Amino acid sequence: MLKVLRVLSSSTTKFRSHFCTRDASSMYAYTHITRFSTATQKFSVKGPSSHQVYASFDIFKGKAALSLTPVLPTFTKLESGSLVVDRRGSVMLKFTPAIGERKYDWEKRQMFALSATEVGALISLGSNDSCELFHDPSMKSSNAGQVRKSLSIKPHADGSGYFVSLTVVNNLLKTRESFSVPVTTAEFAVMKTACSFALPHIMGWDRLTNKMPAGGGGGGGGQESKAVPQLLEEWDR
Repeated sequence: MLKVLRVLSSSTTKFRSHFCTRDASSMYAYTHITRFSTATQKFSVKGPSSHQVYASFDIFKGKAALSLTPVLPTFTKLESGSLVVDRRGSVMLKFTPAIGERKYDWEKRQMFALSATEVGALISLGSNDSCELFHDPSMKSSNAGQVRKSLSIKPHADGSGYFVSLTVVNNLLKTRESFSVPVTTAEFAVMKTACSFALPHIMGWDRLTNKMPAGGGGGGGGQESKAVPQLLEEWDR
């Protein structure tokens, strides 16, 4: 029996960023025919077909767990046949609180989506550097500041790694959630290397050299390719 190889499939998320980066407004407003997800496919000897697998880098510590997952962009196909980024990708950080020894409450996880520039901020950190990033879904509106996420990356005093912390303040619900995960030098090196690898993919630059998978969409009539279910959404709570 032939075994099927499953490859990562995901979609992007909506988020706003403040401090290290601020996403620019969309530069394009085109009439399009087909939407594509850049999510990779499951390949078998019978050809490609959409299928999900999950591949994250997970760090489990006593008080919380931290996971990193790439979220790829989606593209819109223009009538000319060219592709333009429809939704930008990100590297999703997922924080999950511990509820016991080696037990975590996955229902209370919180997300923080790193944009390309924020990924660059993480990659460029030296052993004594720190960084703080802020997200607000209502930035530049009258509701700004009602829900706010703050991510900080600070080095250990002894140079043995970093503290990666997330604070989520919801003034509407009057709640404040905090997560802090100590990350070793080796674990942080993996994070930086993984983010470096993911960076051109979340920007969609891999499409400059790689062709769309066969059967990935096309044809006229205003049809849309099958939607790929979203794996992660930063503002899901």
